Amino acid sequence: MTNRPYNKDLSFYRVDKTGEGEPVLFLHGFTGSGDTWRHIAPLIPCEAVMPDLAGHGRTIAECFDLESEAEAMKTIMNNMGFAAFHVVGYSMGGRLALALAVTYPETVRSLVLESASPGLATEEERADRRKSDEQLACKIEKEGIEAFVDFWENIPMFETQKSLPASVRESMRSERLNQSASGLASSLRAMGTGAQKSYWNRLHELKMPVLLLTGTRDQKFTHIARRMKERIPHCQWIEFDDTGHAIHVEQHKKFGTIIKTFLFENKGGNSNGF
Repeated sequence: MTNRPYNKDLSFYRVDKTGEGEPVLFLHGFTGSGDTWRHIAPLIPCEAVMPDLAGHGRTIAECFDLESEAEAMKTIMNNMGFAAFHVVGYSMGGRLALALAVTYPETVRSLVLESASPGLATEEERADRRKSDEQLACKIEKEGIEAFVDFWENIPMFETQKSLPASVRESMRSERLNQSASGLASSLRAMGTGAQKSYWNRLHELKMPVLLLTGTRDQKFTHIARRMKERIPHCQWIEFDDTGHAIHVEQHKKFGTIIKTFLFENKGGNSNGF
């Protein structure tokens, strides 16, 4: 697949903005949208910028690769008058946030990565993942959104979400169903983990304060965060007990409090902890 060339006209992005204070760019995960953060933004005294990433929500467009999507996010924020800003990213959005911080470090004041990864270390691993991402993209295109969401809700990574209140699960399902098959398939092919460059050997370049957040029941990303913390100079890592992959859903109030403390009360973690 050839990705659509990067274009400085970014009017096709749908971006929500709310609140007052320092700017924070919130980047959602795969099958999400800016609405992912609607319960989080009010908990944090900031100007929250919440885009629907390419291929998701109301941004119906063929996806960039991860680096070009990072450039698009930087341009969107710059066009709003923000030369530098805080970034919070979840899962796919965390990988994008990391790409933004590595590529444009002067723009990122601090970085919060929720259940995120620097990518796969070897080309062999990336090639295998590209094959599985392509299979999943074809499955979405062939079977449609509803069948895919039924499948996606039942993968092991989201097992902990089954114990959430019915209203929360219904809200998450509605957000997932509000996607297009072509958009999600495009996102997998262009910005999936298999298509992403490895940032493992660039983590030491991150000079801004970094906060890693994982759930104790998400063993894969707990292991990844442990390895990341060893490589990032100014890094804190917090684990949420009895919590899975989507911490902002499973423990949204605590999640909001910790981000507020990290970004503004401790000035990006530069004081003595939480």
